Amino acid sequence: MERRKLGNQGLEVSALGLGCMGMSAFYEGRDDAESLRTLERALELGISFFDTADTYGQGENERFVGRFLRGHRDEVMLATKFGNVFYDRWQTSSGVNGSAAYVRFACEQSLGRLGVDTIDLYYQHRVDPDTPIEETVGAMAELVREGKVRYIGLSEAGSATIRRAHSVHPVTALQTEYSLWTRDPEKHILQTCRELGVGFVAYSPLGRGMLTGRFKSPDDLPETDWRRSSPRFQGDNFRRNRALVEHIESLAAQKHCTAAQLALAWVMSRGKDIVPIPGAKRVAYLEENAAAAGIVLSDGDVQALEAAVPVDQVAGDRYAEAGMARLES
Repeated sequence: MERRKLGNQGLEVSALGLGCMGMSAFYEGRDDAESLRTLERALELGISFFDTADTYGQGENERFVGRFLRGHRDEVMLATKFGNVFYDRWQTSSGVNGSAAYVRFACEQSLGRLGVDTIDLYYQHRVDPDTPIEETVGAMAELVREGKVRYIGLSEAGSATIRRAHSVHPVTALQTEYSLWTRDPEKHILQTCRELGVGFVAYSPLGRGMLTGRFKSPDDLPETDWRRSSPRFQGDNFRRNRALVEHIESLAAQKHCTAAQLALAWVMSRGKDIVPIPGAKRVAYLEENAAAAGIVLSDGDVQALEAAVPVDQVAGDRYAEAGMARLES
């Protein structure tokens, strides 16, 4: 597996990461034994950049990843996140807490659940509208000086916030949704990151599974699956988006690969400073994703894909109203 540099602070990771959220949160069908095999297989394939967050399963995903890390800590580049609050005594009106006191509290809790002394990349999961980013990043910088965190990042932050944060302490990476059907970062976020030397981590590069072609109707989603609350997976929006996926499937057939592999190859082709972190909790899906790293796209391939999924034809917002309110443009 190729390796890529995230930012200009010295962090190098596998060109494809692994989103661990679905192993224990939001998506139905938890199978710890299979997920542990998936983590093992990821390392065998050279995928060593693992992503979790304290809010995934209210700490359960960190605990699960921590179980695996006991025998593999030196092999894994570990990223986790804080800010979306699930502790009652730290709750805020926005549901996000970026206060200096909370930054330290959340980090200590994550270190304990993960069973590690240091977090390689520590992100603020969402920007706290009531706390100056300078305060939040200042507290994160203290954690770096203390050796509890190696590098810091932001998630779903806007350009102005990234600049303000970076002036306090170098921001190594920005994690934001980016895929064939979510190209918002191309407006100005990617330009800001490149100007400042901030790496870009693309989450949901497969459109939460929609771009894989595995879902033919909303009924394919389990009753308790989080995606049923996502506007893009509901009613007529699903039908319209499914039609776009059929275009990807057609192009994938011409390239003799799967729709998932083609969608991932597109993200990876957008720059050597971009690292997608598709989620996988089964070995078969992980291996399918890993094979995308070997697909080379011509300029014509890229143009055909982008024409097949026009962003103005993607139906529905990324999140329901409350989730959209936490995103910065």
